[in-house]
Amino acid sequence: QVTGYLDDCTCDVETIDAFNNYKLFPRLNELLESDYFRYYKVNLKKPCPFWNDNSHCGIRDCAVKPCPSLLYNLPSPPRCFSTQYSEEANNLAEECEEAERLGAVDGSLSEETQAAVVRWTRHDDSSDSFCEADDIHSPDAEYVDLLLNPERYTGYKGPDAWKIWNSIYEENCFKPQTVKRPLAPGRGESSIHLAKSLGNLCVEKRAFYRLISGLHASINIHLSARYLLQDTWSEKKWGPNVTEFQQRFDEVLTRGEGPRRLKNLYFLYLIELRALSKALPFFERPGFQLYTGNKIHDAEIKALLLEILHLAKSFPLHFDEKSFFAGNKKEAAKLKEEFRLHFKNISRIMDCVGCFKCRLWGKLQTQGLGTALKILFSGNLIEKIPESGPSYGFQLTRQEIVALFNAFGRL
Repeated sequence: QVTGYLDDCTCDVETIDAFNNYKLFPRLNELLESDYFRYYKVNLKKPCPFWNDNSHCGIRDCAVKPCPSLLYNLPSPPRCFSTQYSEEANNLAEECEEAERLGAVDGSLSEETQAAVVRWTRHDDSSDSFCEADDIHSPDAEYVDLLLNPERYTGYKGPDAWKIWNSIYEENCFKPQTVKRPLAPGRGESSIHLAKSLGNLCVEKRAFYRLISGLHASINIHLSARYLLQDTWSEKKWGPNVTEFQQRFDEVLTRGEGPRRLKNLYFLYLIELRALSKALPFFERPGFQLYTGNKIHDAEIKALLLEILHLAKSFPLHFDEKSFFAGNKKEAAKLKEEFRLHFKNISRIMDCVGCFKCRLWGKLQTQGLGTALKILFSGNLIEKIPESGPSYGFQLTRQEIVALFNAFGRL
């Protein structure tokens, strides 16, 4: 059990748990199972930009099975026949229906709406982006059904996996040089030493470190919760691996650092929850649609989305991002750009992950966090969004929206 208040926050863990478990998560889970949010377009074939590494995971469970029919011109994903989330379904290529119908702009849409859809898919907001986004028009980009390719332990570990986190913590994360990456028993600093070292950093750099630590903790929890417990010719069985969880989070085994990692997970949750609440005006506009081609379904999902966002806004102890990048404007702008480029670099490191399923979920969750940061630091632009017509000052692509809500769902 993790109790008490979080560092750099006025929020306590019990309040977060109660809000998430009894109000938010049941509705969010329903949203993520909808057609719009379950399909994520990703390029898993991009080469690693930092080192030559062709050592891809040869384990069968590292593979990702994409939906074979690709749609390049619309924000809508393909709709697949299979709705059974069995092992058989996970190992078979899903046949896509009505690809030709979905491959063209719906003729029932007005010219203005069609133009907005085209602008949405082509919009380039790289100057505000915290992530290195995939080119969804690339021939190598494919839609992946996230429900049929769940995040879980695949057997990917060892030097290749450690190299990824080494690069993230040692080269791309704001932290004191005396603090080593907190991964395994005996490798991290004591909780007291770490707290003292981080206390010497400015609030923005402390937050950056805690976000990365929280993301790392989240991924480790997912892998511990859906661990490959049995692998025989007749059966595969996934389930909770308590020993694995204890090695990463037990207070004694981690020299006091485990509970702090878990609190960093809560810190990450608060950051993304705050982003959802701030994004409400963007999604609330009458002209915004979660377009899949099914008007009735689209309206229902938008209503559910707005319900979730209003719930997020009702949270009583939101993180206050106003303390970020305050003070001297020139220095603040420099620090913000440094912050953005560090995170963008981490998103590029995801293309170096050798396991394709790990790469898929790593890319999605970093893009989700990057989108949350983009929203937090574009607050003044979001407030100026007109109720009708296109939003030129602030925009979110379909990829960013899907990543934002699925990443939050993992937390």
